Amino acid sequence: MRMFLLVILPCALVIAGCAKAKFADQPVGAAPRAGAPAPSARAGATNQGLIVTPENVLVGKVAQVNTSGRFVVLNFPLGKMAVMDQRLNLYRHGLKVGEVKVTGPQREDNIVADLVAGEAEAGDEARSQ
Repeated sequence: MRMFLLVILPCALVIAGCAKAKFADQPVGAAPRAGAPAPSARAGATNQGLIVTPENVLVGKVAQVNTSGRFVVLNFPLGKMAVMDQRLNLYRHGLKVGEVKVTGPQREDNIVADLVAGEAEAGDEARSQ
């Protein structure tokens, strides 16, 4: 009798667990509203995969400004740095206020850029075009 319980009880638990997983895939909810499309029509529409593309915009901050020399020092996150002769737009509170051209030199995560147009203040955001 003990041997029978030791074999039957685990088998019953396994079967019950598999049966619950099968029913868990089915949506639980109220009946569809009047005028709503059939469930098969909605399932076909949501079958498309979501496509996510990463944004490859280079973003840095203005660390220092030299107004008389018309150049700025830009600070970029580690692993992402502007290249020489690259043009970047400067934004303050979401509005474009200037344009810079990266000229160098570079030290760690800072690089120097000439102010081509507009103005700059410390804290402005530099973004690639």
